[in-house]
Amino acid sequence: MKKRTISLWLFGLAGILFTHAQETEIGTETVTVVKPYSPTVSDVFKIKSVPNLNDSIVVQKKKIDYSIFSVPVASTFTPAKGRAAAVQKSKPERLFNSYASVALGNFNNALVDFYTSREIDRGNERFDIALNHLSSRGDIEDTPLETDFYNTDVSGFYSKRDRDFNWGANLKAGHRLYNWYGLPESITDPLIIAGIDEQQQYFNIEAAAHLNLEESVFRKAEIQLRRFWDQIESAENRMIFESMLEFPITEEKLTVEGAVDYLGGSFENAPISEIQNLNGIDYGFFQARIAPSLVILRDNLTLNLGANLVYGLDTENSESNFYIYPAVSASYRLLDDVAIAYGGVEGELRQNSYHGFAEQNYFVSPTLQIQPTDRQYDAYIGLKGQLLPNLSYNLRGSYTAENRLPLFKLTPQNSFRNDEKGYYYGNSFELFYDDIKTLGIFGELHVDVNRNFSLGLNAEIYDYDTETDNPAWNLPNIKGSLFLDYQIGEQWFLGANLFYFGEREDLSTQVVQNVLPEDFPAALVQLDGFFDANAHLGYHFNKQLSIFARASNLANNQYQRWANFRVQGLQILAGATYKFDF
Repeated sequence: MKKRTISLWLFGLAGILFTHAQETEIGTETVTVVKPYSPTVSDVFKIKSVPNLNDSIVVQKKKIDYSIFSVPVASTFTPAKGRAAAVQKSKPERLFNSYASVALGNFNNALVDFYTSREIDRGNERFDIALNHLSSRGDIEDTPLETDFYNTDVSGFYSKRDRDFNWGANLKAGHRLYNWYGLPESITDPLIIAGIDEQQQYFNIEAAAHLNLEESVFRKAEIQLRRFWDQIESAENRMIFESMLEFPITEEKLTVEGAVDYLGGSFENAPISEIQNLNGIDYGFFQARIAPSLVILRDNLTLNLGANLVYGLDTENSESNFYIYPAVSASYRLLDDVAIAYGGVEGELRQNSYHGFAEQNYFVSPTLQIQPTDRQYDAYIGLKGQLLPNLSYNLRGSYTAENRLPLFKLTPQNSFRNDEKGYYYGNSFELFYDDIKTLGIFGELHVDVNRNFSLGLNAEIYDYDTETDNPAWNLPNIKGSLFLDYQIGEQWFLGANLFYFGEREDLSTQVVQNVLPEDFPAALVQLDGFFDANAHLGYHFNKQLSIFARASNLANNQYQRWANFRVQGLQILAGATYKFDF
């Protein structure tokens, strides 16, 4: 009872206080506005002190202490761990370090191709071996002499790569067998034909080495040694050493290239224009070259300013000369990759060699007069770019001036000679040197429809102005080619190429006693232009084994690439290629 009395008393006191608070009223006042208040900037003032709060009722905030009353709840939910979405990867293509190809065809044609590559020390060292062989033992219709040929090359290459440099060395040996089978129509005597030994063989051994440095002023060096000889005791030696220094100059780069080139050789036999084969031919040339150049890069402009300084020495005749050639080129992006204009003026003293001439024309006479070519300048201007992402083009015009430009010309028929080999019946080629100015136009289109199909087309037009007023012997005015490659699915593949070689002119002469070579009786030979179409087709059984077939001279046209030398007709070669790890 006592507790209930105290509680009623407290509730009563609280009610009295609450009633008193509700009865307290706020007074009212009347405000009379005399005129509207129009404040100005001058009426604004800064409060200089924080005003005091003067209120009759100030509610004091009470400090509240609270805590969370947690109750454990049983749960069977277990969140799954996050996992990145898997990207489907294509199976990497297996690469093999070796392959071998073998093929046979009509005209008793044979092809053997072998290559192997071995990596050592996780790819830092590599050793490669290659063998290439192509031969034919077929006869050409209405050609009384043998037309066989053999081409065989064996090479080995070693390279080593380090962090700051890499170097390598290679050794190569080659063998060529050809026949001077291009007899003129005037030679029909069976006894003469039966007594001709028309076979010629070429041999060469090459050794080379190179060194490339990354973090050095001395950037690279290369050396090449070659021994070349034939079946008729003609021989030639050549040594070439090249190096390059690079100096950074602020934002530009200065490079200095240097080279030493020595060529020496001899022919056992005298020129065919001589009545008797008494004295052979010796030749030797030495060149020392230095070529500084400065590369300037400015936004869309690339400019190369340089010169080519050459000292040339004829060691047999003790004659020397000093040559200065321009080496200037530039390119400018007119419309990004759509149109890039380029041009330049360049020159060189080109070292000609028996090896080089025999590679261009296997039917040269082993009695050549070797001389270097003074290419005074080659001035060119062009435009190239990409019209579409898969369509590129290149247009170029050039004007070249060359002194002592070598031209292949038929050797004269010399009925006075009785050399061991039969190359003096007008069935081989000699060199005719002329000073020629050449105006040329070149155009090219290349289309990559996709990764599996590509198509290309190019054409060249030339106009020659010779110092001797003779035609530019065996040089065409027009050349052109078309090629395509198509990968049909994963197994079939095919390709084709078509090229055109324009008309040429040659000169057939006859040796006469007590007459200068330029006065020999001569007849102009006109060689027609020709088309040559070739195609190949293949099928992949799997990643290792595939078969292929190649067809050459599809038009079966026995044209003459060189005067009196007709080619084989339609040739079909079929074989297989096998890839493996060795």
